Amino acid sequence: MDWFASIDAYCERLGPAYWAEPVNALTNIAFVLAAAVVWRQARGLGRTMCVLLAVIGVGSWLFHTHANRLTAMMDTTPILAFILLYVFAASRDLLGMRPWGAGLAVVGFFPFSALLVPVFQGLGMGSSAGYAPVPVLILIYAALLWRRAPSTAKGLAVGAGILCLSLAVRMADMPICGRFPLGTHFLWHILNAVMLGWMIMVHGRADRPAQAR
Repeated sequence: MDWFASIDAYCERLGPAYWAEPVNALTNIAFVLAAAVVWRQARGLGRTMCVLLAVIGVGSWLFHTHANRLTAMMDTTPILAFILLYVFAASRDLLGMRPWGAGLAVVGFFPFSALLVPVFQGLGMGSSAGYAPVPVLILIYAALLWRRAPSTAKGLAVGAGILCLSLAVRMADMPICGRFPLGTHFLWHILNAVMLGWMIMVHGRADRPAQAR
């Protein structure tokens, strides 16, 4: 496998040059800004989430400037790390699970995704299907918290809604390319930065169950 082979996966990119995706690259600043904005409100593992949020921006910047297999991995790995950390934090701090139970929830994310991704691929979501299990999981957590912590549950539901909108604009990138050469992937960055920052704030503001204290 050639790790440095050029990848052309988005509407804005027209060649292998560093600035072939200027808008897609520059909008990654939104991740760093979101991390800085929510840093003071973050609690516990929320601070680690802020660091990962900024790293997501750096990884995505590298991919949208040096578009190859290696930077694609740098792009997706911090995103997966954020998801897994949030599953652990939400399970422990919001649901009140013991750390070992929260760890099992993290492990459970993989078969959960493996079951759902083919379903979403069958619905025509393409590469976005890999992200589609995440809003489903967020809504499951929101449902579990609806009675005991309704404000937290509503916050999670809002985050899931923003992510669904973000997935919609990601899917629209190539289909509208002929009419809008800039594409819509840059909106995926902006909406994701907002969504992830919001999710960190939901975690930070939530009341902790007795088991999690």
